[in-house]
Amino acid sequence: MAGVDEVGRGCLAGPVVACAVVIPPYERIPGVMDSKALAPSERLRLHGIIMERAWAVALAEVPAEEIDRVNIRRASLEAMRQAIEDLAVRPDLVLVDGNAQVDHPAPQLMVVGGDGLSQCIAAASIVAKVYRDRIMEGYDHRYPGYDFARHKGYPTRAHRDALRRLGVLPIHRRTFRGVSDVC
Repeated sequence: MAGVDEVGRGCLAGPVVACAVVIPPYERIPGVMDSKALAPSERLRLHGIIMERAWAVALAEVPAEEIDRVNIRRASLEAMRQAIEDLAVRPDLVLVDGNAQVDHPAPQLMVVGGDGLSQCIAAASIVAKVYRDRIMEGYDHRYPGYDFARHKGYPTRAHRDALRRLGVLPIHRRTFRGVSDVC
């Protein structure tokens, strides 16, 4: 069984990232839960354990320009499809966080709030979050003044202020309110 989740849907900048994880059925990793409920240091610790114990992990990202072209819902589903497709182990069942089926032939079960109910979905959310946070920290060095290392592209007051002060970057989602207002 695989779990798949995405992170970064509500951001104004950066990609949407999805992760698919296959954890052995007998494996229990204490502390694995929705990545949003964990401190960054705990996410990093659990990320290492998940990467050691998982049978397979795959990540996929869809950049801001594609999000603007197809919309965030389709981009999120496409990232999840790619992540499932790239798994080294073919799952018998995919647990999908949310209520939308992914365009993939694997049998799927949609689980609303799945990152709080399923260990494999929660593991996917943790790995995706750590990966995306690292991308945004890299953007912080590339684009000084936006403070991406702190807000990770989410629509914080500091991020909106930086947009007004410094302008829109290629990594910004131009169709999102808060960015489109500045364009």
